[in-house]
Formats: sequence, structure tokens, C-alpha cells
Amino acid sequence: MPQQFTVTGMTCNHCEMTVQRAIKQLDAHAEVKINRNRNLVEVDSSQPRQALAAAIREKGYEVTENIEY
Repeated sequence: MPQQFTVTGMTCNHCEMTVQRAIKQLDAHAEVKINRNRNLVEVDSSQPRQALAAAIREKGYEVTENIEY
């Protein structure tokens, strides 16, 4: 299920990879698209929103807004 998260604190490619890895550890089959300039993380995953947001937060990033399609 496609989901969008507004994630602040991503400042470089390493940050993007960290967020992507956190999501992939939760769901290896997830499709992840990140637009750092817009602080936007789009995830297509069967995992619950709360679990995905928690995985991102555990890496030190703030999920400030959740938008459902």
C-alpha cells in the first residue's frame, strides 16, 4: 500500500540511504522513493504506517506529518 511520510533531518545521500535501509529492514520488498529537497519519503509496503514511522524515527529522523493516498 503506497504511503507518504514527511521526514525532517535528511541532509545528504547518507541520510537517504539510512532511511531506506531502515524501511528495507522492516520490509525487504518495500519500494522506497525519497525526495530529500521536499523531505518526502514514499513507501509502497504492506507494513503498518506506525511501524514504518517508528523505523525511521529509530534512525534519528523526525516524522512530522503522515499523508495517506
